[in-house]
Amino acid sequence: MSEIPRGRCETHDGNLHHLRYVIDLPHPLVRVWAAVATPEGLPQWLCAADPLEPRLGGAVTLRWLNGDVVVSGTVTAWDPEYVAEYTVEPTHGRIRFHLEPSGGGGSTVLRFTNEFRAAREEKLDVMAGWHEHFERLARALDGHPTDWREWSPDRWQHLRDLYERDEAPWPKWEP
Repeated sequence: MSEIPRGRCETHDGNLHHLRYVIDLPHPLVRVWAAVATPEGLPQWLCAADPLEPRLGGAVTLRWLNGDVVVSGTVTAWDPEYVAEYTVEPTHGRIRFHLEPSGGGGSTVLRFTNEFRAAREEKLDVMAGWHEHFERLARALDGHPTDWREWSPDRWQHLRDLYERDEAPWPKWEP
């Protein structure tokens, strides 16, 4: 797929999905924190955040820059430089970035979770979307922020097709 590892998803009660990514980023924690938890960093790879009140219980509104999606909610976990969690309107649900220093502090492990309710088809959309955004995060951290005017759905569709293929049932084998 890409250098970003595949996301994993557990589904409960038919439509409650727990999406997880674990991503090694060759950048210091403070730099990754700025990218995932500040109004200046988020638009370089994900969305505009206005407002983003950096505290537990603070208000947050996320506006995706590759479409017309806008969701509002609350900061539901905040531990500066380690945890930023936003719980926003459905179907985006709970979005959590958990950072850990790695490699003597020169790199960072991002443990990402997204808990949301949606049909299976929408789950595949979300998995492909986050995967593409994490590719954009890696490029932004390398000094190449996203130019949203050039965005097209081609990469997202390719990733979605791969996730759908991976979710397909295995054929029954009969000797």
